Amino acid sequence: MRNALGLMLASVVSAVVIAAVWFWTSSPKADAAPPQTVNARKAEPLPVAAAKPSRPREDVEVTAALSAPVPAKPAAPVQQKTTCANPDALGVSRVVVVDTTGGPGFGFQQFKQLDFLTDKEVVLTFDDGPWPTTPSVLKSLAEECTKATFFPVGKHSTYHPEILKQVAAAGHTVGSHTWSHAHLDSKKLTEQQVKEEVEKGFSAIKMALGAAPAPFFRFPGLQHTPASVDYLGSRNIAIFSCDVDSFDFRAKDPAQIVNTVMTKLEKQGKGIILMHDLQKHTAAALPTLLRRLKAGGYKVVQMKAKVQLETMAEYDAVLVKDMKLPAVSSRPVSSVVQTVTE
Repeated sequence: MRNALGLMLASVVSAVVIAAVWFWTSSPKADAAPPQTVNARKAEPLPVAAAKPSRPREDVEVTAALSAPVPAKPAAPVQQKTTCANPDALGVSRVVVVDTTGGPGFGFQQFKQLDFLTDKEVVLTFDDGPWPTTPSVLKSLAEECTKATFFPVGKHSTYHPEILKQVAAAGHTVGSHTWSHAHLDSKKLTEQQVKEEVEKGFSAIKMALGAAPAPFFRFPGLQHTPASVDYLGSRNIAIFSCDVDSFDFRAKDPAQIVNTVMTKLEKQGKGIILMHDLQKHTAAALPTLLRRLKAGGYKVVQMKAKVQLETMAEYDAVLVKDMKLPAVSSRPVSSVVQTVTE
């Protein structure tokens, strides 16, 4: 019996040993078991940074974009500078912009408050065009790479719109010299007729150019009345008299025009020069006059308006109705008349 009990005990020990060996060799290792975890404190959300527009690095060239590009702001018009072929040209020394608010007056012959020219500075101005002589004036100005201000007559602008367009295309400033060159100080004109001469003239020039003119005005014969000056002031149109009158309409030849202008300039030292682009003698005298200005050390100042004139719709309409034609500038000559054989 004692032997049987010992045999049984030996069997139990053997079973325990076998079970232990199986456990350590067949069951997962303790170090492979997942680690114990504890409940951690919830992390506080990070502060949200203010959104900033992303910018490409300066050293990276952006070659394409997957998303639609943001429309760029339209670039401001850039005036192309033309190269002057004449190395000794008179040129333009400076450009001034005129704020015409209230209708300021220029030219010491009649208006003495505003003196914007320094010694040896001149402003070139031409009245009464456009006319078949005007292209010759433009050619002379272009050869000296200089600019002027033109005061055309409204009626003439309807006769020769293409010539007036050449004036503007060349970079010159275009104002007005009334509708019919009427002297606005005449007692025969009513206040309404004076207004019509002013407004219809500007409307005709706008129609010829296809664009608004500068709010620059010169009285025919330099004759005005307090009422007409007040009216121009109410329309914010600047008034231009002169400092040097060429009296080219009285000249017997081109040489007389040159001598008149240079003699007055030498005495005054500077000024707004008044000439007429419809005078043949003026067109012929201009090349010599411009060279004399250059030789004398004079410099040209170009005048431009801060804003262009907004013409009155009623006078735009009256002009078209009176002419019984569409706006002159609506169709260029080349689209109306074409050469088929030569």
